[in-house]
This record gives sequence, structure tokens and C-alpha cells, in this order.
Amino acid sequence: MNKEKPYIYTYAYPEEERPLCALEMRSLFGQDTAGTTLETTVKIDPSRSPFIKERISLMYEGESLEELLVKVEQLRMSAETSFKVVYVKNGDVSEDVGFKDRREIERKVGLRIEGKADLHHPDRLFAVMKVKGRWIFGEYVKAESVWYLHQKKPNDYSTALSTRMARAVVNIAIPNPNGVKAIDPCCGIGTVLIEALSMGIDIVGSDRNGLILSGTRENVAHFGLSCDVKRADIRDVTDKYDVAIIDLPYNLCSVITPDEQLEILQSAHRFTAKKVVVVTVEPVDEILAKAGFNVIDRALVKKGTFTREVIVSVPV
Repeated sequence: MNKEKPYIYTYAYPEEERPLCALEMRSLFGQDTAGTTLETTVKIDPSRSPFIKERISLMYEGESLEELLVKVEQLRMSAETSFKVVYVKNGDVSEDVGFKDRREIERKVGLRIEGKADLHHPDRLFAVMKVKGRWIFGEYVKAESVWYLHQKKPNDYSTALSTRMARAVVNIAIPNPNGVKAIDPCCGIGTVLIEALSMGIDIVGSDRNGLILSGTRENVAHFGLSCDVKRADIRDVTDKYDVAIIDLPYNLCSVITPDEQLEILQSAHRFTAKKVVVVTVEPVDEILAKAGFNVIDRALVKKGTFTREVIVSVPV
């Protein structure tokens, strides 16, 4: 394996969310993949993504399992350090093995490691996997479905983004949170805010509908999180931000005209320095161009007959 690609991530996604997953991959890693594994030099917490299942930090590889076993013997740990080896299934059926074979492979690899095997509370987790015809071994981290826990919030809107989609949108907008100041100026009930805050992102929220903001604040606080949530029209935002995430209003209570959409996006152009990610159910390319943005990437997300588009744009 190329030494410049020490991390392997495994993915799972509903087919209708494949374009969203690919856009998130491109945003986080600068590349996507048609399969269910991605190799990269970029290290992130796998729990950031709603699509990543696991991360393996490559340590050894071999053209055959026997070659890999010999290399695993190089691993040195103290005799007191406990470990567990798991076999990671590949989404490629041609490279998959049966349950009994997976357990046998785990046993064979474990026998080559100095240390104390512990199936329940190991100090270190390792993975063995077959990827693109070769066998790999490395440190293993399993993703936690943080977004799933956020579904159970006190207040919700039927038209709000799902927590799964909101988390992906945040990753698309802010792949590297270091030093980034973000805003959700049409924050609604706070779904995007919660996902961003749970990843340690510096974000604030505002909305012109003051009636919902007590519910927004309650949702954020419900998960032990906090940020400024203000009643404000996007046209009145005066502070400067690096990134804005805008889920354009579209339900029957928030019908807006193309001119109003243009005003919203022109306002975002005024206070956003680097990137605006727009979620829309209507075509807005011409409006984005009039507002002074270039579209650099996008994804369509279909659920039944309902379609949303996630558009990544930069100010010009």
C-alpha cells in the first residue's frame, strides 16, 4: 500500500444519500470513492460523519494473509496491555468471507500479537481487513452514531433537516473547524446548530421567527450544548463569519419569492468571507450568481418524491 495513505475508512449509506455522502467525502478528504472504503492521508474522528462506520490506521499489509501474519509479529506491546482483533467486513462481496472464517482469521492474527487478549474491555483495538486484493492490519476506531441520538430532541419541525443530513451538511461546510467562525442565520429549530456544536464548531444561530427560538434554545441545551441564538433577520446580521449554512425557507408558513431569496443570499455575501452552503428545494443557481457567488460543488438528495439540493458556493 502507498505509505502516503495510512488511513482507511469504511462507509455505509442509503442509495438515495450516495450523492450527499460523496459530497461530504470530497469536502473532508478532497476525494470520493465509488466503493465502500476510502484511503487517505487525512485523519478525522469517524464519528463526525453519519456515513463512516470505522477508521483503520494502517500498520501492516500483505499480499496474502500469511504474509500479513508474519508482519504482525513485529508489533511490540507490553505483556500487561490487553487487546482485541476484529475482522472488518468489506462491502465488496467478492472480498468477503464467512462468519466462521472471520473468527478464525481474528484468532490467527491475535496469536501473533504479544499481549493479553481481552474480548470485552481491551486497552487497544486492532482490525484486519481485505481491501482491493490485499490484507491490512491496524489500529481500529468504530464510529458512534451521534446524529442518531440527536433525533430525540424536545422540539421538532416536520420540514426540518434530518439530523443525519444536517450533520453531513455541517461537514461539507466546515471540514476543518480550526479557527472557523460559522453562522446559521435561518436556524429554525436548531438541527444544524446541534450537529455543529457537538463537533466542537464555533457557530451561532439566528432566525427572524422569534416564536420558535425558545424551542431552539431548549433543543441546544437538551444535549448539554450552548451557543448564541438570537432573533434577527439575516439582513440585519452585522458580524463577520467565515462560513454560513443557509437552509432556505420553503414550507407553507415561510414562502419566499425569488427576490427575497436574492436578498438572503446578498446578505450572506456581505457577512461571509469564505463559503456559503445552501440547502434548497428550488433551483437557485441564477440567484446565487446575482448575489455574487460561484458554485463549486453540489449534491441532490432525494427522499421519495421530495428532493433537496446541497450547494457549496464561494463569494467572488
